[in-house]
Amino acid sequence: MLSLLPLPAAFAQGNRDFMRETGKINVVVAVILVIFLGIVWYLVRLERKLTKLEHQTKDDHEWKN
Repeated sequence: MLSLLPLPAAFAQGNRDFMRETGKINVVVAVILVIFLGIVWYLVRLERKLTKLEHQTKDDHEWKN
């Protein structure tokens, strides 16, 4: 059972070399970058909306008092 533990590491090394040889590593990096930038863009947009709502509720609360 313990002899099977290094097996995934050996497969990962082979896959990494295969991706580099075929040039597909660039595609993988590009996809990861697009996903990361999409998440960052979504979070920035969400923060702006939340800030706008906070200012609206603050203004409404001050107006009622």
